[in-house]
Amino acid sequence: MSFHEGAGNFAEQAVEVSRLSPFCRIPAQQGAGFRMSKGQKLRVVTPEDMQVADLFCYAVSDVTETLSSGRSIDYNDTIYLTQGHDLYSNRSNVMLSVLQDSCGRHDFLMTPCSLRMFQIVSGSSHYHPSCHENLVRAFQELGVEGDTVGTTFNLFMNVAVDSLGLISIQPPLARAGDYILLQAQMDLHVGLTACSHPETNHFHCKPIHYRLE
Repeated sequence: MSFHEGAGNFAEQAVEVSRLSPFCRIPAQQGAGFRMSKGQKLRVVTPEDMQVADLFCYAVSDVTETLSSGRSIDYNDTIYLTQGHDLYSNRSNVMLSVLQDSCGRHDFLMTPCSLRMFQIVSGSSHYHPSCHENLVRAFQELGVEGDTVGTTFNLFMNVAVDSLGLISIQPPLARAGDYILLQAQMDLHVGLTACSHPETNHFHCKPIHYRLE
């Protein structure tokens, strides 16, 4: 899960499919790390129904600049980010823009599932794979602390908020083939996971596909 340079940068959406790099597969409950150059695009696809992918990123120029849920929600005036919205850093710079979104529902409120979260919820000390662990592993070459992995942009995750502010995890709306296309607005280190929390993924964890364009 080490970082690698992305595929070639294609400015035209109508580029022939044959010129695009193949999709990379993230197995269920695992993750990947890679670098994106400014202007490069990331397409994330759920190959099966109802699977979530957690995304987090750092600026290449300074890894203390990270993805910020709070600033992104603030500047977009919504908790449901989709096509036409930008994802901001903790320094109020745009990190990623959402160019296309076939699903239309993602979450930016919940932190990535972690071993400690599973232990607290279950009351057990048993090991459980988690998105936080997979992201920390994906970013290990950067030398960053695990605590700097904050709230992730949870692709395809469906979190409902009622009139009293109570939140609940609902089955994802995404079906096989749904995708989101993001464009980097700065050079980025990106971590991406196939979410490890069974409830989030309608009680069955599945793989995620992605491609740099």
